[in-house]
Amino acid sequence: MMTSVDTDLIRVLADPLRLRIVTLLARETLCTSHLVEETGAKQTNLSNHLRVLREAGVVETEPCGRFTYYRLLPDVIEALAGSFAELAATARATAEGNVKRACP
Repeated sequence: MMTSVDTDLIRVLADPLRLRIVTLLARETLCTSHLVEETGAKQTNLSNHLRVLREAGVVETEPCGRFTYYRLLPDVIEALAGSFAELAATARATAEGNVKRACP
């Protein structure tokens, strides 16, 4: 069953730029400069999206000199994937069992 944490995370990842950032960070740890180069987004816009991802617990930071590197936290994505897998299993069982509520 989807929880409010799951729905909040879905809202965070629903933004196309944030989803692109997450996809890039799944492949490698990157700094803001790399993400600007890869996405074409302005640095201030990107920083705001990274803050949202950090506050949602999707990414963590690692200071390195004057740069900040961002790393994706895979456990968060795995937990969300697990929620979707449970939802799909429920939908499959409902479809196979032809479960429907009677109309009043």
